[in-house]
Amino acid sequence: MSRPLTVVQLLPALASGGVERSTLEINRALVDAGHRSVAISAGGRLVDVLTADGGTHVTLDIGRKSLATPFRIPALRRALREIQPDIVHVRSRLPAWLARAALSGWPGQAPKIVSTVHGLNSVNRYSAIMLQAQRVICVSDCVMQYLLRHYPQAARRDLRVIPRGFDPAQFPPRPADPAWRAGLDAEFPILAHRRLLLLPARGTRLKGHDVALRLCARLAEAGDNVGLLLAGVDQPSRQTYLAELKALSRQLGVSDRVVFSVSRDDLPACYAASDLVLQLSTKPEAFGRTALEALAMQRPVLGFAHGGVGDLLAALYPAGAVAAGDEQALLVTARKLLQSPPPMSTFDGFRVADMQHATLALYEELGDG
Repeated sequence: MSRPLTVVQLLPALASGGVERSTLEINRALVDAGHRSVAISAGGRLVDVLTADGGTHVTLDIGRKSLATPFRIPALRRALREIQPDIVHVRSRLPAWLARAALSGWPGQAPKIVSTVHGLNSVNRYSAIMLQAQRVICVSDCVMQYLLRHYPQAARRDLRVIPRGFDPAQFPPRPADPAWRAGLDAEFPILAHRRLLLLPARGTRLKGHDVALRLCARLAEAGDNVGLLLAGVDQPSRQTYLAELKALSRQLGVSDRVVFSVSRDDLPACYAASDLVLQLSTKPEAFGRTALEALAMQRPVLGFAHGGVGDLLAALYPAGAVAAGDEQALLVTARKLLQSPPPMSTFDGFRVADMQHATLALYEELGDG
């Protein structure tokens, strides 16, 4: 490292989610490497984690679209000029637009811009702002190919694939804990003495909860004694969707074997106890973190072979890949994996440390430029 850098990460909020997790991971890596780390967002429960790790947080509402959005530019400009960053790392589209306006007319050498494309966003001028950066980080090869396909100008940009990663200390291969499983069965008696299907996903329609319910019903009809844990689907802002899923479970006759759960802090234990982990997003995802975490713990994963999940399954567990939307093949493959899952091997890669190292190297490359 030639000199300490000041890096500002811009994101809508620090509440929960993959963008927020990546922000915290890079914050920690910056501080550990002797750099100055600042995040600007509307705040949230993860601010305390960021500051405890040595970062600084500035509270500005830069991620919510409203008529007041243009009036947030002066506040962001003042904050950036006070911080004097070397790098501004934008992690979503509206903050990227606000940053572009706030950095216009910068006195002297302006900060370098890094963007991370975390998702397969709609193709339009609004999304194209993420390409207006000195470096564009893609969280998977799937994302890079998507950008190159839809934005001809992307070929002239410096696109870097830096996959998100898992923490081997948090998700090590390990057998299920009988005491933990007994506790789960006590909490949800309908899961007791059943093989556990796990779909860890927030309560949004794109995550394929309805597909999981139909799969559970068809497995039960075929004589498989399964229970389904939908971990994370029960969210305060998603109660209408939750009610629809519960109605569907009754219609399918599986309400006595499905648990609709809030997000769980014991997800590694859930993975370890699962007979099959599902990743059934109906829209291609940019990466597929939950699939990676489950595979790291050597649990069979069944998913649709598109987007980042398809890339992960092709590389790490092709036996679990099913053509997107093919629910008959999903049933056949699920039964095979439940009856005789192919052996799994550990893999060296896709670690948080790899992502942190590659991102800091990119920062230092720009900082020396």
